[in-house]
Amino acid sequence: MSKREDYIDWDEYFMGVSLLAAKRSKDPNTQVGACIVNPDNKIISTGYNGFPIGIDDDDFPWEREGGFLETKYAFVCHAELNAILNNPVTSLKNCRIYVALFPCNECTKAIIQAGIKEVIYISDKYANTEGTRASKLMFNAAGIKYRAFESSKQDLTIDFSVDSI
Repeated sequence: MSKREDYIDWDEYFMGVSLLAAKRSKDPNTQVGACIVNPDNKIISTGYNGFPIGIDDDDFPWEREGGFLETKYAFVCHAELNAILNNPVTSLKNCRIYVALFPCNECTKAIIQAGIKEVIYISDKYANTEGTRASKLMFNAAGIKYRAFESSKQDLTIDFSVDSI
């Protein structure tokens, strides 16, 4: 008997973990998760978009429209930042981060500062915004690789759709 051949590869595994982390988000519109992995393919940290620890998310808005303080945008931490902050001890130098949505310019700064060397993402739906263009300029200047996730399996049972991001 030979070994099984239909197993998922590392990218599929870690992207699956990031999508599972996204399911923890209470955001009614956008759920994003992140998974940080070291060069030895060990998971170092995960995160999802949500309010900072200690803030009751029932006391703050989840709205997308309105004045700045009337929307979630003033208060929610993105998945990438949470994944970085959720790991206070281990170095993130030379790690990879898996995330469904291409990082915003603020998360990009944190990714660069943390020493992460590669970003793997599913969707780049905000590619034409100034924020995403700024992210790519910073990643390029810092020598950080970024690439779209590609699944090698036709019959993959993990749902890599990004309907909720």
